[in-house]
Amino acid sequence: MGDPAGIGPEITQKAWTALKDTPASFFVIGDPNLYGDIAEILSRPEETDQVFARRLPVLPLALAEAASPGKPATANAAATISAIEQAVAFTLSGHAGGVVTNPISKAVLKSSGFAHPGHTEFVAALTATVDQVGPRGPVMMLAGADLRVALVTIHLPLRAAIDHLTTEAIFHTAQVTATALQTDFGIENPRLAIAGLNPHAGEDGHLGREEIEIVAPAVAALRDMGLIAAGPLPPDVMFHAEARANYDAAICLYHDQGLIPVKTLDFWGGVNVTLGLPIVRTSPDHGTGFDIAGSGSARPDSLINAIRMAHDMAARRAA
Repeated sequence: MGDPAGIGPEITQKAWTALKDTPASFFVIGDPNLYGDIAEILSRPEETDQVFARRLPVLPLALAEAASPGKPATANAAATISAIEQAVAFTLSGHAGGVVTNPISKAVLKSSGFAHPGHTEFVAALTATVDQVGPRGPVMMLAGADLRVALVTIHLPLRAAIDHLTTEAIFHTAQVTATALQTDFGIENPRLAIAGLNPHAGEDGHLGREEIEIVAPAVAALRDMGLIAAGPLPPDVMFHAEARANYDAAICLYHDQGLIPVKTLDFWGGVNVTLGLPIVRTSPDHGTGFDIAGSGSARPDSLINAIRMAHDMAARRAA
């Protein structure tokens, strides 16, 4: 559901319209009143495929108070959290193939006592005791047109992000990413491009020693375990079309280093994917859009792509 006062209900309706004649069926956990006349209430998830081609399947979840577009309510935080918990539980039990999360308001959830920085960390906590094959995340990957970017540090001030960079963190992010490219994206021998931190990747230490002391050892360790890894590479030459043809995912060291190229290439259609979990989890790469909620102008591109990607990832895991 996401925040019921945001654009989630609108883009969910639009996503159903776009996907109702495709195999990418889904059901919503949320208040049926958010989805208008196209909603059909389910009693259990297994009814989804019987309904999906003609109505939007909704597993009902009551709100504490009626949602008003653009006006987030702390009273509905518990329902937003419950929707995530239920979605994860259904996926762990095999009643769903994956979780696609609509945007939440972190401020609203935190005002209700929510202890996690966001969706990614919450879903990771909900699945922490579940066994899985391969290294454990969570690792955030953004996927857009012809580009996948995984982040070593995420929502940190730039000074703090640099302080948090370690060889171990780069190695782990790359290892989780490579495993996910194999299992979730069907790439047998994934190629990774690891970005440098400084201009010109440090110019052999003349513009900073992080590449020599932190990044290069991680690249060497990845190669030692048999992975195809290039780097540290100058970030300003990594993202043009010819460069992107040489790798399957870029490992970027801080938030804007990775998100600026993804959003430049595919601002409307990018998808946020959480790697290294025992379940599939994707989400649209945008926020709640409170300023346009209820206007009918929200674009569903990113949510549609997130649903399609979750469907394809789940199918590969089940194969």
